[in-house]
Amino acid sequence: MASNIKGFSKWTKEEKLKWIATTYFSDATEVVPLIKTYWNSDEDLQKLHDEFIENTITNFYLPFGVAPNFVINDRNYTLPMVIEESSVVAAASKSAKFWLERGGFKASVLDVEKIGQVHFIYKGDFKKLARFIDSIQNQFFSDTELLTQNMRKRGGGILKIELRDKTLALENYYQLHVTFDTKDSMGANFINTCLEQIAATLKEQVLVYTEFNEVERELAVVMSILSNYVPNCCVRASVSCAVADLASSEIANPEEFVAKFIQAVRIAEVEPFRAVTHNKGIMNGVDALVLATGNDFRAVEAGVHAYAARNGSYSSLSHAKVEDGIFTFWLDLPLALGTVGGLTSLHPMVKIALKLLGNPNAEDLMKIVAVAGLAQNFAALKSLTTTGIQQGHMKMHLKNILNQFKATDDERKNAVLHFEKNIVSHAAVVELLESLRK
Repeated sequence: MASNIKGFSKWTKEEKLKWIATTYFSDATEVVPLIKTYWNSDEDLQKLHDEFIENTITNFYLPFGVAPNFVINDRNYTLPMVIEESSVVAAASKSAKFWLERGGFKASVLDVEKIGQVHFIYKGDFKKLARFIDSIQNQFFSDTELLTQNMRKRGGGILKIELRDKTLALENYYQLHVTFDTKDSMGANFINTCLEQIAATLKEQVLVYTEFNEVERELAVVMSILSNYVPNCCVRASVSCAVADLASSEIANPEEFVAKFIQAVRIAEVEPFRAVTHNKGIMNGVDALVLATGNDFRAVEAGVHAYAARNGSYSSLSHAKVEDGIFTFWLDLPLALGTVGGLTSLHPMVKIALKLLGNPNAEDLMKIVAVAGLAQNFAALKSLTTTGIQQGHMKMHLKNILNQFKATDDERKNAVLHFEKNIVSHAAVVELLESLRK
């Protein structure tokens, strides 16, 4: 059992690793070399990785794959994808190729506003508070001028500061709801720094506002923080073609396919249990690209799922329709992404990913990421409404099972041939390997 330790963060990486190995593993001589296997041989590169977070003992690698043949707004792309799930890159590539022959994907940014809030408690008259906030609006902007000057040069900055009365939800609770445009940066640090200055101005000015009594001057700031919910930083991706043009080797009857496809989408629109899995498929594509480009996939996930529940019930992010013989499939996603700052300028593979995409600005990256999500969703729904999801997924998963049991090259060849005509399952693979090894 591990005992409490002090000063762990100040230990060297070797000391941390030795403690982990001897405290939690029965054979330290086996685990230490394994962990060190994942250290980068380039010392400068390893030092860079070590300093991304605290208490680093090694690196954890995920596959970096690419999905070619994406046409987005009439431009060709190969998408970088970082993900461990076996079928995701294959599905994205297949979807890209399908729509390559049908006009490709379209994408447009609907808005780019991001939100930060100063949360505070005020026990007094709301009208008096509103007059106070109006009176110091210019002070908020002047006190943040030094912080926003570079962003303003790029066309961004603080757009507006609004007082919001939240007392129906929580007694005496108000907020300053601040809208930002952070241009090509995700902007988290910029937003939070500005918010803290706005909070400081609020606390200073409340003490000298002559209309307030002593109780009202006790206005207390609780916290100042950006929001990862960005419904006004939104992008739309879509595909569209004549129903007849959907015919392919897997779609013999386009009309029947479209009817079933749209019904599958509508089920996800009204049934939360289905919608969660439906949207998870979208995020397979989104997260893989967000990770590859050094963006915060956790923030994206949180914001997207809040958006999916914005009307009071969790629902599908994507939608489909047929009008005048034209099939259209689309989604809207809130995406706060950056192409400058953070890991984008530090992580070597992030630089390669962005170069692969043609060094997009933030708005172009929003479009590309939304398309990745739509492509993934189309591939999943196409499989679900035709051959079934497991046929393709389990054949990709076959490799992982064979690796798990250290299959030889001959065993792999036999397994591939066998499962061309048989259903892949973990038990079936184990049974086959046992028979081959007798």
